[in-house]
Amino acid sequence: MKQMMIEEAVWNEELADTLIRFSEDWEKENSCWGYRRNTWDDLKGERVFLAREGGQILGYLLGHAETEKKGCTAYPKGTQLFEVSELYVIPSERSKGVGKAIMQFVQERVRDQAQVLVLTAAARNARAILHFYLDEIGMEFYSAWLFLRLQPDNPS
Repeated sequence: MKQMMIEEAVWNEELADTLIRFSEDWEKENSCWGYRRNTWDDLKGERVFLAREGGQILGYLLGHAETEKKGCTAYPKGTQLFEVSELYVIPSERSKGVGKAIMQFVQERVRDQAQVLVLTAAARNARAILHFYLDEIGMEFYSAWLFLRLQPDNPS
């Protein structure tokens, strides 16, 4: 049996192309509100963490450090943040602990550089994504953007 390895990857053209292909697959799934495939520009400045097994990439996390500019009730202005831009696991490996393992690795890896890890989630399956981040990862809930369609989408 192969063992899953988590690592922070070094950027190169092959890795960028691979991540763009994964994002194309993710866009086709239509599982996240408004998700669109990445471009090279989207990947600039992002750190990438990979879960691999036997050389195969099972999932990735993109993220970057920043400093809170305004402050909020959850953390003050000047707080050092690590913002997760994307967490993706290939469909065949979902619900097997891959995403959780990547998140735990990243938490340890950025602990000395950030006080708070933050992300925005836009999955269509809100219950599953909230269960993952709140129950499995232990994140705290801060706010939600909710909507109720009063009229059907206008297909133009």
